[in-house]
Amino acid sequence: MDIFASVFLSSSLLVFSFVSSDAADSITQSRFLSDIENTTLVSKDRGFVLWFFSPGNSNNRYLGIWYNNIPGKFRVVWVANRLKPIPDSSGVLMVNSAGSLVLLSQNETVSWSANSTKQARNPIVELLVSGNLVLREEDEENPENYLWQSFDYPSDTWLPGMKLGWDLRTGLERRLTEWKSLDDPSPGEMSWGIEVHNYPELVMEKGSQKYFRSGPWNGIFFSGMPWLQASPLFNYTFVSNKDEVHFMFEITKISVIARAVLNQSMYLTYVWVDGEWEVYLSLPRDECDVYNFCGAYGNCIISESPICQCVEGFKPVSRGTGDPEEWSRGCEGKSQLSCEDKDKIGFLKLVGLKMPATTYSWLNESMNLGECRVKCLNNCSCMAFANSYIRDGGSGCAIWFGDLTDIRQMPPYRQDANSQDVYIRMPASEQANSIKKEVKNKQKTKVVVIVVVAIAVVFGVLMIPYCIWKRSNFRGEDLISFDFSNRATERGLINKKRTGKGRTKEMELPLFSFSSVSTATNYFSASNKLGEGGFGPVYKGSLLNGQLVAVKRLSRKSGQGWEELKNEAMLIAKLQHKNLVKLLGCCIERDEKILIYEYLPNKSLDYFLFDPIRRGIKDWATRTHIIEGIVQGLLYLHQYSRLQIIHRDLKASNILLDKDMNPKISDFGLARIFCGNGSQATNRIVGTYGYMSPEYAMEGLFSIKSDVFSFGVLLLEILSGKKNTGFYQSDSINLIGYAWNLWKSNRSLELMDPILGDTPPTNVFLSYINIALLCVQENAVDRPTISDVISMFNKEPALLPSPKKPAFSFGRGMEDLGSSKRKPEICSLNDMTVSILEAR
Repeated sequence: MDIFASVFLSSSLLVFSFVSSDAADSITQSRFLSDIENTTLVSKDRGFVLWFFSPGNSNNRYLGIWYNNIPGKFRVVWVANRLKPIPDSSGVLMVNSAGSLVLLSQNETVSWSANSTKQARNPIVELLVSGNLVLREEDEENPENYLWQSFDYPSDTWLPGMKLGWDLRTGLERRLTEWKSLDDPSPGEMSWGIEVHNYPELVMEKGSQKYFRSGPWNGIFFSGMPWLQASPLFNYTFVSNKDEVHFMFEITKISVIARAVLNQSMYLTYVWVDGEWEVYLSLPRDECDVYNFCGAYGNCIISESPICQCVEGFKPVSRGTGDPEEWSRGCEGKSQLSCEDKDKIGFLKLVGLKMPATTYSWLNESMNLGECRVKCLNNCSCMAFANSYIRDGGSGCAIWFGDLTDIRQMPPYRQDANSQDVYIRMPASEQANSIKKEVKNKQKTKVVVIVVVAIAVVFGVLMIPYCIWKRSNFRGEDLISFDFSNRATERGLINKKRTGKGRTKEMELPLFSFSSVSTATNYFSASNKLGEGGFGPVYKGSLLNGQLVAVKRLSRKSGQGWEELKNEAMLIAKLQHKNLVKLLGCCIERDEKILIYEYLPNKSLDYFLFDPIRRGIKDWATRTHIIEGIVQGLLYLHQYSRLQIIHRDLKASNILLDKDMNPKISDFGLARIFCGNGSQATNRIVGTYGYMSPEYAMEGLFSIKSDVFSFGVLLLEILSGKKNTGFYQSDSINLIGYAWNLWKSNRSLELMDPILGDTPPTNVFLSYINIALLCVQENAVDRPTISDVISMFNKEPALLPSPKKPAFSFGRGMEDLGSSKRKPEICSLNDMTVSILEAR
């Protein structure tokens, strides 16, 4: 299920910008709410309203709490009868003679009821300014002594002041659950709550499987969520005692409106800013946040390649094909542990980790760290220990039993004061080796620093006359060589590779021999050829271990060369994301320039969209799944990779599909590392006509908004099944112009691909068209960022900005770009595609 099918309501919901005149401020036994009479219940500040509604395309009726002070469509934050909708407008909310709050439908059938703690004598129901619907005694002296409250039974939304967790006295659990769909607010698979055991933590689950884990609370923040301590907008509170375990947040500024929502793939915190909801936080953030991604004793380090590393003193369980997915098997100790001889057992200190999963843990808040060590040492099942709290130098004792799972290296965050160190059990010999290795590395670092400083001084003196001479004898190739060396050093690329001139450059990438690549591809036979692009031919290959690969071989007559190969190798070797193609290695023997990729059996996206015979994506869910994967890959490139990456050639033929139709962005040969918030210029315009933004095609200016433009074109192609440069109408030169014409005349539904077997909801399809047109606007500053796009997919069409006239929609053809006319391509024929270089 995709992230765009969130709980934002469709345009079929009734809309008004003020509270109905029939609004009440309370419900008693003599006053009730009726759907047919359109009566409502509002909070005193008129910020929330309780009202009947029909979600999406459904005709069923539900009772829900909405934001009343948000312009446009109302926003549902809570639903009463999620499990039992009312089929018509007969719903009535009332307090019955027994003092219970009930929702009745036809024939007085109970559709929902509030399970109050005791029978009320003089009951009153109110909607508080917090959005909490409460039932209490009207004459109760303590106004917070509720008989029942909606905050105890959350839907998909977490509001400020709402507790998430358990009341251990009554067994009540407060847990978020996603809506099943836009049309159905009943609980779906995803849930978000607190897992109660000795050392509790927040857990997101998909069905019965854990999906994300926060790590335990260390007194300041959850160990896997260190940013909580520095939030300027929220105050967080975690309570764990014999009566209750709960977590809640409050807003630090009265003027701020915020909420957290669980949808079908993630947890998001939104803040209302300048008339729209902005994403403040989303979880999971990356692959390392996925539960137990690296297996037992595997440390997930998002900045490393591969991102899974064994913790010190452990080794991989197995390595077969070398596929990173094998990391889920985890790591094992290099030496056997002896339980009997305690002198042969040691504990290795690891700093800055997300604490291991605490399902099998033990906690004692009164022990100190020394006592904790002894406790762990005397228990053969204890594999690690740590202070449970980090305030004031640390206190309390937490110990872990069994394998340590779901570990990740957290970014530095005041590790001098707020680091929760963990001590992992291992043979004393391994501990000694690790300590020696650490000391040796520190000594080596000191020596290296001294030597580097000395060399720099001498080098600086000696380089002065050389630089004077060099300035008068400068050649362009020297700049390219120097730039590559510097970038390699900056990005930590360690291994050496040979160049054509015998010099060495830094590069972290497995090297394949030419003979092994040749054998794998059956000596580059025509029967193994998958296709050919701007880089050169691509072949299917099989390595000795049986792994299938795609081999991209640089053609000598290709317009691309070392620059493109270096770009692609450097970037992909360090980029790790499920929606980016994996680069497995390269070959640079015999003047050959070859890249070896993972093999993806379902070819490229354009093969499915544009091939007249094999147009095979007939279900809407698969298309939205592909769109989701593309935006997640772009979000990683633009925002979460170590360096901001601009792809510059995003197109359907560069979106590859694995066996499960998961999309992977490929071909980074034209990508550029971007260091700034504005645009950068180049005098070398490369890419594919039809996907290039106007500022790049005409002026050589590129930015992250260049990729956004390409994505907008790609989104239109996915929605329509038509190629931008191969689709013409009498009054428009391409698909963009055709989509714009339909949009202006309110006929956008005509753009829908007729082969779709299941028609998407009208409001969702219109939102997608709107977003695509926003992405292809003429001016880069008007286009959203990819993170904005993700947020927009969760909005109703009426809440989206109106697009301006798109670029290249009328009267600007290929002649304006200086390109020769040629027949537009229908689809690519290769599985591993590359960029097409257009002349200028």
